[in-house]
Amino acid sequence: MSPLRAPILSSGCRYRKSHPSWIGWRDELLDFLRLFLHVLVAPVRTQAQLEAEVTLLRHQLNVLRRQAPSKPRLTAADRLLLVWLWRLFPSLRSAITIVQPDTVLRWHRSGFQLYWRWKSRSRSGRPRAPIEVRSLIRRLSMENPLWGAPRIHGELLKLGIEVARRRTRAG
Repeated sequence: MSPLRAPILSSGCRYRKSHPSWIGWRDELLDFLRLFLHVLVAPVRTQAQLEAEVTLLRHQLNVLRRQAPSKPRLTAADRLLLVWLWRLFPSLRSAITIVQPDTVLRWHRSGFQLYWRWKSRSRSGRPRAPIEVRSLIRRLSMENPLWGAPRIHGELLKLGIEVARRRTRAG
């Protein structure tokens, strides 16, 4: 069936089903909801059930690792979840099998580096003049259309307001 004749879904978008980014986004959302549901249900389950599930999951990981020895492709959300869980429970370091534990530490360090690089970025440009000064400059230029920037700057200096002459030009 051609995309032009595809049936319209309930949301009104006829391309949603075949669009790969929609499928990936939907699958990630469903995976997150399943994980959240497991976290909510886990305190109610018995210790034996939890241990059986952990054993089953580890066996599945071992089978998958044997079948696909290549490096797994993790999304940013996957990395964030692994780092977050490691921060909450450092004892999980030995349980991480999909990647090396040192990789999770490297992601954690790079996250801190990105945060502090963003936090300490330079705020370029001239600091803005207060709104009162900017409105005064505009009022002076509107009431006195023949005054230029040097005259407005001089009047502001007489009033005791120190501002750059260029600021009065942009007023």
